[in-house]
Amino acid sequence: MISYGKHNIDANDIDAVVDVLQNHFLTQGAKVPEFEQALCAYTGASFCTAVNSGTSGLHVACLALGIGAKDIVWTSPNSFAASANCALYCGADVDFVDIDPQSRNLCPIKLEQKLLAAQQAGKLPKALVLVHFAGQSCDLQTIHALCSPLNIAIIEDAAHSLGAQYNNKPIGSCEFSDMAVFSFHPVKSITTAEGGAIVTNNADLARACALFAKHGITRDPALMQGEIDGPWYYQQLVLGYNYRLSDMQAALGLSQLTRLDDFIEQRRVIAQRYFERLADLPLALPQAKVLQSSSWHLFMVELTEHQRKNVYQQLHDLGIGVNVHYIPIHCHPYYQALGFERDDFPAAVKFYENALTLPIYAGLSAAEQDRVILALQQVLR
Repeated sequence: MISYGKHNIDANDIDAVVDVLQNHFLTQGAKVPEFEQALCAYTGASFCTAVNSGTSGLHVACLALGIGAKDIVWTSPNSFAASANCALYCGADVDFVDIDPQSRNLCPIKLEQKLLAAQQAGKLPKALVLVHFAGQSCDLQTIHALCSPLNIAIIEDAAHSLGAQYNNKPIGSCEFSDMAVFSFHPVKSITTAEGGAIVTNNADLARACALFAKHGITRDPALMQGEIDGPWYYQQLVLGYNYRLSDMQAALGLSQLTRLDDFIEQRRVIAQRYFERLADLPLALPQAKVLQSSSWHLFMVELTEHQRKNVYQQLHDLGIGVNVHYIPIHCHPYYQALGFERDDFPAAVKFYENALTLPIYAGLSAAEQDRVILALQQVLR
């Protein structure tokens, strides 16, 4: 079975983890800050807080912005549930902006229309969670220009897009956002087994992220109140969470990061072969214009003539582990109970109804990709 995604671990990764196991602190030692600094160097961001998952990172980013009850957060319905759940964790309300069918990202035109209506109703969101779906960046500059005059914060949900670029700058540079959040789940650009990180250029947000991710506790005397009992002393300043990344995971991340550019290049080569070999099949392909800027976390096609359930099953029977990303968030029973209806965001639903995720990952061989392509040709012709 060829899976849709897969991690890539080599001897250097294993040695890095074993070194921590044998010689270093397992939890909060030197590797976590080293990993945070390496992510800053790669993205160009000024500050980084490593956390134990991308979901934790989104929650911490919302907390750092002071999002709470009576606030509203908007995001894309075409994403994993964490992109919206993070606001609910804070007691805020969630709403969605439908996608552009071509980019499959949040649509700036629909955003502008919704912002105008919200402004007139006095119900503007406090923050926007922008999902760079499948590794392709949202139109950050346009969206920032719409949100900035209204004091709407922007969190980039960059779980899919470490290694991608926007305007020739790395995703995570935060040029047009307040924070960006990465995921290091095994099928992402790099892995720490489970893990995530928040990057920002705002020192105040960085301090808040660090507090909320580490129990709300500080050991920095400059942030403490009252007398300091001694060098062992610490204080809890806010109600935080245990969202820390371990040193073992950070060591794996550091090793993986040295190969990130190679991983992304491999994904782009695979994407290019799909564009070349699938052009004559009854499929709608993603936008080829982003070939050299997307991180290609996913390669999504849309079936135009065939029933997806049948295609999905036939491909699995042939050993091709295709998948579907994602069930639109507003279609889940939990969100339906909040008042959302399936037809509220028709572009996201239409994409979901025809979408199919093809295998793409660093280490997928040309022979394996040929098997995928031949299977698609067999099923769709």
